[in-house]
Amino acid sequence: MNLRHLRCFIAVAEELHFGRAARRLHVEQSPLSRTIRQLEADLGVALLERTPRGVRLTPAGQVFLEEARRVLLTLEQAQTKTRAVAVGHRGTLRIALAGGVGRTRLSALLALCREEAPEVGIRLFEAPLSQVVGGLGNDLYDAAFAMAGEMAAGVVARPVWQDPLVVAIPARHPLLAHKRVPLDEVVGYPLVLCHPQVCAECSRQCERLLRLVETPPVVAEYVTTHSLMLALVAAGYGVGFSTAAHAVACRQADVIVRPLDEDSAALTTYLLHAEGAMSEPLRHFIDRAQRVGHMPLDTQRLA
Repeated sequence: MNLRHLRCFIAVAEELHFGRAARRLHVEQSPLSRTIRQLEADLGVALLERTPRGVRLTPAGQVFLEEARRVLLTLEQAQTKTRAVAVGHRGTLRIALAGGVGRTRLSALLALCREEAPEVGIRLFEAPLSQVVGGLGNDLYDAAFAMAGEMAAGVVARPVWQDPLVVAIPARHPLLAHKRVPLDEVVGYPLVLCHPQVCAECSRQCERLLRLVETPPVVAEYVTTHSLMLALVAAGYGVGFSTAAHAVACRQADVIVRPLDEDSAALTTYLLHAEGAMSEPLRHFIDRAQRVGHMPLDTQRLA
């Protein structure tokens, strides 16, 4: 077994189709199939179930996929650390991003790190929350940003950024009569909300806010991206929620953003890290993240 076997298996496991995996790897399908069979023979277990329409993972294959990803990620991190030391970095922080972390806050944090600690490299990874939490426990990541604040034992969640919620409104809409929009007025119109399966923690925070009003909301559409929400709002499907930080970075001419007239209307971003002793670079990184959370946003650009 070698790294080529792992990369081939990961491609097949993610595509669930030998033909698509072969095209992704730029190889012929027959040699790819032989490689997977050799891997299964070496392990002594079946990793895939072949079907007329493609393949599906066996329980053993699901476990092996997670472990294969972890091995390749560990190798990549070892290469990154080695190169960082070679160019003068004293170390590298591995920071995971789970879900929609505000681009404005993140950019400000990375710029501050480059200014105050240029000798410390920062490597960013995007991953689902479950993978991030597991990675923190397995020392694959030093810290992570997520919208989730309730963690299992062994992981600490520190609130670092709290961004006011704003309403994305189509141009020439009755809600534009308000400079600060009452929440009970917002729920009088169809809503375009983030998909609860894709943006679970963001969706959960929005649901807590909507429970403050008696009128049950009507959801016009669930979306998986902020840009799709803006497109549907611009087309008149409904109104949506964003944060002040995100709205500053994603202005759109045919969508008007107004603040909510609700003091508790905010989304909280948490910094996650494993319990126990932490390195000096990580302590300084957390301090900078908290400082960025107190920096004022250019909210004049919202109206």
